[in-house]
Amino acid sequence: MKQVIQNFRTGVLKVESVPAPVVSAGQVLVANRFSLISPGTERSTVQVAQKTLLGKALERPEMAKKVFAAVQKDGLLATMRRVSDRLEHPAALGYSCAGVVLEVGRGIAGLAAGDRVACAGQNYASHAEIVSVPKHLCAKVPDGVSFEDASFVTLGAIALQGLRQLEPRLGERVAVIGLGLLGQLTVQLLKASGCRVLGSDLDRSRQELAAELGADCTTGPADLSAAAEAFSEGRGVDGVIITASTKSDLPVEAAGHIARQKGRVVVVGAVGMTLPREPYYRKELEVRLSMSYGPGRYDRSYEEEGRDYPFGYVRWTEQRNMEAFLDVLAQKKINVARLVTDRHPIDQAETAYERLAQSSSACLGMLISYPTAAGRSGPSVLPLKGARPAGPVRMGIIGAGQHARDMLLPSLSRLPDVTIAAVCTGSGITAKRMGEKLQAASCTTDFRAVLRDDAVNAVLIATRHNTHAEIVCEALRAGKHVFVEKPLCLTEQELDLIAEQYTGSAATGLQLWVGFNRRYSSHGAKVIDFFRDRRNPLVMVYRVNAGAISPTHWIQDPQVGGGRIVGEVCHFVDFMQAVCGARPISVHAVRIGSHTSGMAEDQCMLSLTFKDGSIGTVIYTAGGDTALPKERFEAFGDGKAVTLDDFALTEFYSHGKRTRHKTGVRDKGFDREMRGFTQAVAQGGAPSMQFEDIYAVTRACLLAAAGLKTGAVYDV
Repeated sequence: MKQVIQNFRTGVLKVESVPAPVVSAGQVLVANRFSLISPGTERSTVQVAQKTLLGKALERPEMAKKVFAAVQKDGLLATMRRVSDRLEHPAALGYSCAGVVLEVGRGIAGLAAGDRVACAGQNYASHAEIVSVPKHLCAKVPDGVSFEDASFVTLGAIALQGLRQLEPRLGERVAVIGLGLLGQLTVQLLKASGCRVLGSDLDRSRQELAAELGADCTTGPADLSAAAEAFSEGRGVDGVIITASTKSDLPVEAAGHIARQKGRVVVVGAVGMTLPREPYYRKELEVRLSMSYGPGRYDRSYEEEGRDYPFGYVRWTEQRNMEAFLDVLAQKKINVARLVTDRHPIDQAETAYERLAQSSSACLGMLISYPTAAGRSGPSVLPLKGARPAGPVRMGIIGAGQHARDMLLPSLSRLPDVTIAAVCTGSGITAKRMGEKLQAASCTTDFRAVLRDDAVNAVLIATRHNTHAEIVCEALRAGKHVFVEKPLCLTEQELDLIAEQYTGSAATGLQLWVGFNRRYSSHGAKVIDFFRDRRNPLVMVYRVNAGAISPTHWIQDPQVGGGRIVGEVCHFVDFMQAVCGARPISVHAVRIGSHTSGMAEDQCMLSLTFKDGSIGTVIYTAGGDTALPKERFEAFGDGKAVTLDDFALTEFYSHGKRTRHKTGVRDKGFDREMRGFTQAVAQGGAPSMQFEDIYAVTRACLLAAAGLKTGAVYDV
């Protein structure tokens, strides 16, 4: 299918052929008919992408700080490689569209193939022939509303949420500062609500358009105070909605001057927010910010997982705002057709953005149209040019998130006997970009297409945690060697299903590895060797200064990420298992009593015993300062001791002497791990990590996560 994408590093924007998305649970597959270019937001996005590297850093200084910190930990070359990868990662443009439902995923009610829908959301409602959109970002299009008009749904919901925040009353006098597309919609919605409206904009033609669409009075910024004085009969306006887009503080300053005593000011657009104290203080003005489309925006549980807010408590969610805007269109209370300034077929989308860059003031509603024949359901595989000759290890990559791109794929791509046969990600543009970068033969959005590919003999699974078990089992059944990023799975039931499947697959020589990489680092290898000939059990401590992750992050969701104990602490349990050479046999986990974030589970301690009598403690905290290195391991036994600091420095103490192993940057073992897996696939033989070890570590962490709630000691 065709999609508009932009390279964030070069700023180059173009229409490309990419694999179509595959519908998943909770999502709706839609064949677009029209999508709307949002002039303000998308022009800003394109302009930032076209800036130099320094310009981008100045736009996002917080990211520049993270880059400098990463250089200190991982070295300049590794850090710059990751920065380059992020900058070159293609971006999907667009977030408002309308089309026809092709297919609905599991858990979708009230929608069916053939329904007309309007869709919203960055990275969902994109400028593409086919999009896959979560159910709460879709709304049925009423009869009598065209696809063209319905494609305004996102901008309409944003404007409507601004009104919700203002709470306009019949007969009130309201000023709208900024008469771009969002401002024009706001003017009409205010008129439909029974308000008198004063519009202000630098552009005279936009003032005239607002007057045509119902504004009672329009003016430029220089005359706004006088116009508001006359418009409000000297009392000041009841409310101000700021829909302008500027870094200047002038709009909020103007709003303070023209508002009446105890008036309301609602900020919808991206503007400077330094409020002048005097007018806001003397008038006791109420300032409100409008959060995009409405309640539910930026809430993963609402947008991605489909958990609705109770109607009686949250009357206007973002989806209900979308529905209300479409209903206003059906009642013909507002006119969006008059706002359309451009129409371009998807093949000519680049021309639309060129016009936007050259004459931004003349561009309001810019529509991209799609052929009605476009659209189909089912998987898509796109052959790629420039594939490398097939080697003994022909990998299928399933999932290419940040960790895989930063740590796993660079190591894999350097190995001479490895060919990337196929790349699969949920995003077609990501799949194509990674496929081209890795010189793969094909790319797809359907992991089963990779498993059906006879050219693939091994897969690397780096998807979200809740999909690992399903893909691992299907890959083993398909006769593929498997490397899966940790964790192996999220439940004991899944673990037993994998064990059952692997028992049969292992007899055929299939490899199953889990990404417990730390045992493969040079530091890990030396620590293991240091204690190899000991006669007594070890005492081990692993302290992890993990850093905080938002409670709303998908990793914290027990159903999706499994939480940080299952998802990350497995690394440290496995490392202790590798050092003492014995599997964990019991685990006891305790956490702090409470935390202001609501998340106490990632501030905990695990006490483990191992089959050889060794004991280990994992101290895992999200509450420390990030200036402290993340990981420190200590082990003691047979008159020896080891300290390992963040996989950059290891010190060995024996017979009153100290020796050191130091690496210039952190060596967490990714290179040796990838090399070991691919060699095992190419040459056969037993895996370096037995499945019983993987099983023991996974089960220990699953039990530890349960133990945080029960306080029980569990036998592994």
